[in-house]
Amino acid sequence: MSTTLSFAAQANKWNTADDVKDAAEAIRSHKDLQCLVLEANTLGVEAAEMMGDALANHPEFERAHWKDLFTGRLKREIPEALRHLFSGLIRAGAKLRELDLSDNALGPVGVEGMLDFMCSPVCYSLQELRLNNNGLGITGGTMLAKSLMKLVENAKAAGTQLQLKVFISGRNRLELEGAKVFAEFFRTIGTLEEVAMPQNGIFAEGIDALASALSVNPNLRILNLNDNTFTPKGARAMAEKLPSMQNLEVINFGDCLLKTNGAISIAKALESGHIKLRELYLDSNEIKIEGGLHIVKALANKEQMTTLMLDGNQFGDEGKDCLVSALEDIGCLEILESLEDDENPDSDEEEEDDIDGDEEEDEDEVEGEEEVQEVEGSGVSPLLRRALSDIKPEKCTAAEFCDQPTAGRLIGLGNSGPSLLVEEAKKISGESDEAFITACIGIFMKTSSVAATDNEKVQQAVFDATEKLASSAFVAAQKENLSSVATNNFLVHLGLIKCE
Repeated sequence: MSTTLSFAAQANKWNTADDVKDAAEAIRSHKDLQCLVLEANTLGVEAAEMMGDALANHPEFERAHWKDLFTGRLKREIPEALRHLFSGLIRAGAKLRELDLSDNALGPVGVEGMLDFMCSPVCYSLQELRLNNNGLGITGGTMLAKSLMKLVENAKAAGTQLQLKVFISGRNRLELEGAKVFAEFFRTIGTLEEVAMPQNGIFAEGIDALASALSVNPNLRILNLNDNTFTPKGARAMAEKLPSMQNLEVINFGDCLLKTNGAISIAKALESGHIKLRELYLDSNEIKIEGGLHIVKALANKEQMTTLMLDGNQFGDEGKDCLVSALEDIGCLEILESLEDDENPDSDEEEEDDIDGDEEEDEDEVEGEEEVQEVEGSGVSPLLRRALSDIKPEKCTAAEFCDQPTAGRLIGLGNSGPSLLVEEAKKISGESDEAFITACIGIFMKTSSVAATDNEKVQQAVFDATEKLASSAFVAAQKENLSSVATNNFLVHLGLIKCE
């Protein structure tokens, strides 16, 4: 008999004890239940209590795959439901190895339902923790990290060392403070093999803290910090610590604003070692051909390489030819992914000064750039404004527009574009009001970025969409007493305050 019981994607609405009685009985009677999959159902408080009672019969339980489990639930329901589920595992005396709560709109309120459990004996054996897209924010992330630090202390006092290998926490708006508290946790355990923290609004100082902490995890194989804002300053900090991570097999620093000098720093750090590297993602980083050639040079001794992603940079046609030629010279052309979204280098744009001079002045300039660059395409100089009367509508989804905003894609959304963009914000944010406000404002800025044209149709589409997004954000803010969240988000995107 299988050790896994799965209710995945059944769209069950477990509200009451009666709703869940069949599932609870299946859990209770399942012999040797090691893994329970509840993904893509929705669980209420009363039903969770009954399910927790059923779990209490399984001391052999090891893997809780409970992602996307609270769709449509009120914020106050989630921590209560979690407590009931976790109570069952505590009563069972289970030794948990995997916990996946991804795609649940936990927020700080939901995290409260996890705190006691996360430092309990059930978690002394934890090896994989997956908390992707939970809307934790700085507050929730800090609470969770402190609970994990307590877990380390409790396990040590019990004569056990926590052996966490996998930590996933993407799309959680952890920012600087969250990065620092998790860095402290990473430094303490030293056993990590996979870390993924994409899309968390982490800037150079936070990258520095993470790099330092990860360098004392010698078995680290997979590192994904995609879509944070390194800047060359953060890239240098990471490059200093990469030599201590010789077991890396996958590095994903895509969409991190490395720029050419940052890419060169990373390439030089990888050049002499890292022979286990298989995949390297440095796409969408404003890297010019000089940086690209340094990257290729760094791969000459990497015989296990299968994937090199450099799309969305600024090599230009001649640069792409040089890149292909350089890869052919080292016999690695087959590892290069498509360069179809490559851009021509902007000769008028100066590469940031990487030479150490007045350190304080240099840091101020870089930090200022970080804040402005947090949102891709968040502003265009009036001097670059041009008439684009021949812009043609480009059919796309709201998600595709948000991924790569253009004027053609915006008008391609049609008259329903504003509503579609608000719906996309809801989809991104799950059930979190704070995350919805943040998403609305993020899409607002992306939409504004395509307004640099004299095309009246585009300008009207931008006006309609931004008006809808802003009003949706502030209505939600007023309703949930989150006006400061909306205001601060706008100020951060405008580069007027730090997002720490």
